[in-house]
Amino acid sequence: MSSYNAAAELVSKNTLNGLAKKIAYIDDVSSYSFNDLEKRVQRTASAVQEIGLQREQRVLLCMLDSFELPSTFLGCIYKGVIPVLTNTVLTKDDYAYMLKDSRARVAIVDRSLSNQFVSLIEEVPTLERIIFSGPGEELSELVASHEPSLSYEETHKDEPCFWLYSSGSTGRPKGTVHKHSSLQTTVENYADPVLKITENDVLFSAAKLFFAYGLGNALTFPLSAGATTILMAERPTPESVTQRLVKYSPTVFFGVPTLYAALLNYEKFPDKKILSFRLCTSAGEALPIDLAKRWEAKLGIKILDGIGSTEMLHIFLSNTEDSYKYGTTGMPLDGYELKILSEDGVEVNQSEIGELYVKGDSAALMYWNNQKKSRATFQGEWTRTGDKYEIDHEGFYVYCGRSDDMMKVGGIYVSPTEVENALTTHLAVLEVAVVAQKDKEGLVKPKAYVVLNTEEDASESLADELKEYVKQSLAPYKYPRWVEFVDELPKTATGKIQRFKLRNLDKAS
Repeated sequence: MSSYNAAAELVSKNTLNGLAKKIAYIDDVSSYSFNDLEKRVQRTASAVQEIGLQREQRVLLCMLDSFELPSTFLGCIYKGVIPVLTNTVLTKDDYAYMLKDSRARVAIVDRSLSNQFVSLIEEVPTLERIIFSGPGEELSELVASHEPSLSYEETHKDEPCFWLYSSGSTGRPKGTVHKHSSLQTTVENYADPVLKITENDVLFSAAKLFFAYGLGNALTFPLSAGATTILMAERPTPESVTQRLVKYSPTVFFGVPTLYAALLNYEKFPDKKILSFRLCTSAGEALPIDLAKRWEAKLGIKILDGIGSTEMLHIFLSNTEDSYKYGTTGMPLDGYELKILSEDGVEVNQSEIGELYVKGDSAALMYWNNQKKSRATFQGEWTRTGDKYEIDHEGFYVYCGRSDDMMKVGGIYVSPTEVENALTTHLAVLEVAVVAQKDKEGLVKPKAYVVLNTEEDASESLADELKEYVKQSLAPYKYPRWVEFVDELPKTATGKIQRFKLRNLDKAS
């Protein structure tokens, strides 16, 4: 059996290639070279071993984005221990569920989140120890007290390496188990051909490391290329993001549609003369055409919209600099195969809507302790995405919403995303979510929940104006029969709109 350890590969690559003294990470406290990273990972590996964690056992990580997180994540993998990355803005009940589900013996938690965890030592029988991270906390002292481990565990490329929990947009989060080789697969299939990162790049990801998107952006990709990465512990607001963009001049920026919209509406957001972008990407939600065009008009650079998933680890379908079309998610990347199936499991014709399936080596092994959903999602070599797509006449893939968000109006499929894109081009609209609602006759029609740029604009006349506005750009049957103004839309911690909550709200009323 040939051995392969993902952490050993990533941390030694740059020190062996003459980049040991180059800056790998800059966080809110300091900057750290690739040599610092390697030594910190090896010290963490020694500490992990000393506290009794063994190969294939899980350790839950709930840490803010700082140098401690990538070094701890990689230090665990170095010794064959499986880190379980978790979102830092969940509830105590969420963490209790994940700890019980994963049976993690140890949790490494940022001190600022202690209130969510301290009582779980008593409530979760399998949890033996909580180690707090942050400046001057136990984790730093523990790691510093150990000598670097020069030997790593000889794991296999197909062996479980780390877990990510799904965002839970349609229910309980699922422990998604990824193998050692998948990190490198995302480099070969996406980072190298699309991003073309070099050691001269500076990367900044607004998406945090505990997201599949952010993990590639701020760990796998820069370490593979010898690039420098900016880490930010705080929430990515227009103010906090702009501050880093101006101070550190990143050349590659990874964002999400909601943030791009907020940055364009931020009065202190600088123009392109101040910024150093050569590339911007987006994922998580489909990028509205109007937003993409406004960004390009202001900064002279396109946003490369793509789609990935927790199950596939990173982007597998994307626009590129050489192949780009507004309002689409691009074309399949080399290394991945895609197919679109009807409800009967038959491949659809061009311009017909169906469910997207993907095949590629970065697919997760399974959902932990969930055979039913594992079989429904991981079907042989194919992974069911749950996303509805169609292919246009040029071969570009057009996002049509989630499978459970689609609606039939008069027997014809209507994509909520298409209606949302039409509404977001109206000057009064900041954000919108469209869901299916039944009328008095029990027939399904679209309903729009709208967040306005200015709350004072909310009125019946504006609601009527928005309905007519959609009719001008889309087929008449697609316009929202109801428009409800709301202060905010329900979202997962990853920023995805939870349309099922809006549907449930309609049922309750």
